[in-house]
Amino acid sequence: MRLTFFSRLTIGYLTIFVIMGAVSSYSLVKLHELRTGTAQIINVDQRILDFRKKLADSVLSQMGYQKKYLITRDETFREQFVAAEDDFITYLTEALRIADTPTKKDSLNRLQAAYGQYRALLQADMNSVKSNRSNAEMLHRQEKERLIERILEELKILEASSYQDIYVRMSDLSEAGSSARRLSILMFGIAVVLVIGTSFFTTRSITKPLMVLIEKTKEVSQGIFKGDLDIPSSPEISELTSAFNTMCDKLKRVETMKSEFFSSMSHELRTPLTSIKEGIGLLQDGVGGSMSEKQKRLLIILSEETHRLIGLVNSMLDLSKMEEGMMTYNFHHEELTPLIKRVITETGPLMEGKRITLQTEIGEGLPSLRLDRERILQVLRNLISNAVKFTPEGGAIRISSHIKNGGVEFSVTDTGPGIPKENLKAIFEKFHQLPVKTSAWMKGTGLGLAIVKHIVAAHGGNVWAESEPGQGSTFTVVLPS
Repeated sequence: MRLTFFSRLTIGYLTIFVIMGAVSSYSLVKLHELRTGTAQIINVDQRILDFRKKLADSVLSQMGYQKKYLITRDETFREQFVAAEDDFITYLTEALRIADTPTKKDSLNRLQAAYGQYRALLQADMNSVKSNRSNAEMLHRQEKERLIERILEELKILEASSYQDIYVRMSDLSEAGSSARRLSILMFGIAVVLVIGTSFFTTRSITKPLMVLIEKTKEVSQGIFKGDLDIPSSPEISELTSAFNTMCDKLKRVETMKSEFFSSMSHELRTPLTSIKEGIGLLQDGVGGSMSEKQKRLLIILSEETHRLIGLVNSMLDLSKMEEGMMTYNFHHEELTPLIKRVITETGPLMEGKRITLQTEIGEGLPSLRLDRERILQVLRNLISNAVKFTPEGGAIRISSHIKNGGVEFSVTDTGPGIPKENLKAIFEKFHQLPVKTSAWMKGTGLGLAIVKHIVAAHGGNVWAESEPGQGSTFTVVLPS
C-alpha cells in the first residue's frame, strides 16, 4: 500500500524525533553519571578528608587537655577534654556512616578500636586523679603514645585511601567524559546523516513526481498530448496522474478534431474560392459587359481578398500535412544565396514604399545545402516579409548569412516594436500572431511562423527569435549542410 503525503511527512518527522530523542537521552544519561560521580567525590571523599583532619585535631586536643588536667587538676581542662572526646565520637560515627568502600570502612573500624583502647586508658588515668595518686600522669604513658601513633597512622591510611578513591573516580569521570564526548559526536554525526537522509528521501518522494508533472506539463504547453504519464507515488499523485492522462487524451482528441475540421474546411473552401477567382477574372476581362471604374475597383478588391483567402486555405492545408507528416519534400543540393537574393528582389518594392534601408551581409563561399527549393523560398519570404511588415517607415532591415558549424546560418533583423520575451516561443505556434498592433497587424493569419518551424525542422535545422521590446527582433535559421 502506498503512503499518502501526510503519512510520509508524519513518519519522516517521527523518525527525526526518535533519532534526536535517542541522542538527547544518551546525553542525559552521561550527564547523570558525571553528576553522580562528582556528588560522590564531594559528599563522601571530601567529607571524609574533612573528618580525618577534625579527628586528628580532636585526638591531639584530647591529649593536651588530659595532660593539663592531670597536672593542674583543673576541672575546666577536664570539661574541654570531654567536649573534644564527644566531637571525636561524633566525627567518627559520621565518617563510618558515609564510608562507601571496604578500605575506608576497615580503616575507620581499626581507628575506632584503637580509640576505644586509648579512651579506656584515659579513663583509668582520670580515675587515678580522683584517687589522688601522685603518679597518675605517668600511668600508661607509653601505651597511650603507641595508641596515639596508631590512631594517627590510621588517619593517614584513611586520607590516602580517600585520595586514591578521588583519583580513581576522577579518572573514571575523565574516561567517561571522553567516551561520552566521542560517542556523542559519533551519535550526533549519525543522527545528522539519518536526519538529512530521512528529510531527503521524504522530500524527494514528494518533489520527484512533481518534477515529472512539471516536465509533462511543459510538453503539453508545446502541443505534445501524450497521456502516458505513470508515476508510482502516493495516492494523491496517482489520482493527479490519472486526471492528467485523461486531460491529455481529451486535448489530443480535441486537437485531432480541430486539425480534421480545418483540413476538411480547407478542402471544402478551395473549390468555391477557385470558382469565385475565375469568375472575377472573367468579369475583369469584360465577359459580362462593360463596367464602370467603381465596379472595376471593387473587382480588384474582391480579387485581392480572394487571393488572400486562397493563400490562407493553402497554408492551412500545408500545415495540416506537415503536422500529420504527410508533406512531400523534393530535396536537391542548392545554394542559399540565390534564393535570398530572389526574395530580396521580390520584396524590394515594399521596402521602397516604406523607405526602409536594407543592409545585407551575405558571406562568400557558402556551402550548398540539401533542401527543398520552394519550401525554403517559403521560409525566406515569410521571415523577410514579416520584417518589412513590422518595420516602421524609415526603418532598417539587416539580412545576413554565413557559415555556422559546417552549415549555413541565415538571420533577419528589423527595427520594429519587438516581441515580449514570454512570446518568443509561442509565436511559432499556429494561429498565434505577433503581439504587436500595427497598421499591418490584421493582415496576418498566424500560420506563417508555424509553417516556417515545420519546414526548417524537416530540413534538420533550427529556428528561433531574439528580441527586446522597442528594439526590434532577429529571426535566425540554421540549416545543416
